[in-house]
Amino acid sequence: MEEFAGAMGTSASLVLRLGQAFFSSASLFFMCWNNEFFRYSAFCFLMAVMSIVIPWSLGLALVDACSIFLKCPIRRREVVSFIVRGDWVLSFMSLGAACSAASVTDYMKNHRTYLCNPTLCDRSQLSAAIALLSCFLSLASSIFNLWLLHSL
Repeated sequence: MEEFAGAMGTSASLVLRLGQAFFSSASLFFMCWNNEFFRYSAFCFLMAVMSIVIPWSLGLALVDACSIFLKCPIRRREVVSFIVRGDWVLSFMSLGAACSAASVTDYMKNHRTYLCNPTLCDRSQLSAAIALLSCFLSLASSIFNLWLLHSL
């Protein structure tokens, strides 16, 4: 069976998973500096989605690491199908959360009245941008695993 770069059980997949966890954690970190994030549902949605992405990514990174070190890649159709579905759902949820948080922040910055401290708005925009990077890594991982699923 061919090895696809980025598919489950490869070192590229491990790097993708660790990148997802890193960017999701960074997004949470920058959003937590904003002490008024709970007033807007878009920011709460971003926090909730990133809180789900972190354990998902770290858990699958652990599975990838064990698979690499034990040289026993996961090639069961049901498992790979579950991982592909989970990655698709989380990537689209994080895309929606990042876009909604970015749009709310942009609205708050460009509104005529004083709605947001410029420093807090910049941190919120940075958090949304980092969440978007996590979304792209998750989408790439799901595409690689979808490619693997097709070959099984």
